[in-house]
Amino acid sequence: MSIGSGGLFLIAGPCVIESEAHARRMADAIQRITSDLGVPYVFKASYDKANRTAVSSFRGPGLQEGTAILRRIGEATGLPVLTDVHEPSHCAVAAEGADILQIPAFLCRQTNLLVAAAETGRAINVKKGQFVAPADMRYAVEKITSTGNQRVFLTERGTTFGYNNLVVDMRSLAIMRQMAPVVFDGTHSVQTPSAANGVSGGQPEFIPLLARAAVAAGVDGVFLEVHDDPANAKSDGANALDLKNLRAVLESLLAIQAAIS
Repeated sequence: MSIGSGGLFLIAGPCVIESEAHARRMADAIQRITSDLGVPYVFKASYDKANRTAVSSFRGPGLQEGTAILRRIGEATGLPVLTDVHEPSHCAVAAEGADILQIPAFLCRQTNLLVAAAETGRAINVKKGQFVAPADMRYAVEKITSTGNQRVFLTERGTTFGYNNLVVDMRSLAIMRQMAPVVFDGTHSVQTPSAANGVSGGQPEFIPLLARAAVAAGVDGVFLEVHDDPANAKSDGANALDLKNLRAVLESLLAIQAAIS
């Protein structure tokens, strides 16, 4: 698939690898839906959630095991795979199991991490920090491209709005799209960070609304954390899209894209 080629694509999966069986089940289920609808699909899951609110929160299987799981899922399904990286030393290993390395929003200014990820040659998705002006994301893009790696895109996931809340400025999508292809994260944008007794809460009822607005604004792709049992998800369940609602959401997004094309 070619990111930024004009068609809407989807990045989706569980926040974290809960088990290999669950991650594979989610990849297969989402792939069936996207295949039916003709939507290019990237499977997403994290091997380690290093930025959980509480030290006791589940983080995932770790770098070595998680990378091996992601590699097996990619090989078995034929899907491109995306995962987060949090440390420069992780990048080369994570690149063995993932086609796209994602820079978490909190780390989007970390030069050593951006450069190390870019030097793997993998495509790089940089999430815009909740504290960063959209125009300033050009510096993150420059850090990636300074290595000679031109395969970079940006993801909007909301801006800090007071305590424990985020708001999406739709202007940021157009501003950042002047620098690189842009993805809208419809699930983290409805997160209420650290607002639920040591974990983050969320307002998933607003995922379809914000995603529709973003597609109408002309984004290249949509990022959705999707889970088959959000109430029992081990990470970010409060802002995840329930798998049973995915098809209807995608159908509405495709209709909007067709209307503006």
